[in-house]
Amino acid sequence: MGKYKPPAERKYGRGVQVCRRCGSRDSVIQKYGLYLCRQCFREVAYEMGFKKTR
Repeated sequence: MGKYKPPAERKYGRGVQVCRRCGSRDSVIQKYGLYLCRQCFREVAYEMGFKKTR
């Protein structure tokens, strides 16, 4: 077995953006400092005061 090197710590880019609620790294909404993935945002948006226009 070879030497094990842990993955590099991310400092910028998509790997840094993490959903605060579930920890997902894909499709994170950063606007207004939300840092929620789109699935979590849809569940919580109405409680936060966002309303659908259509």
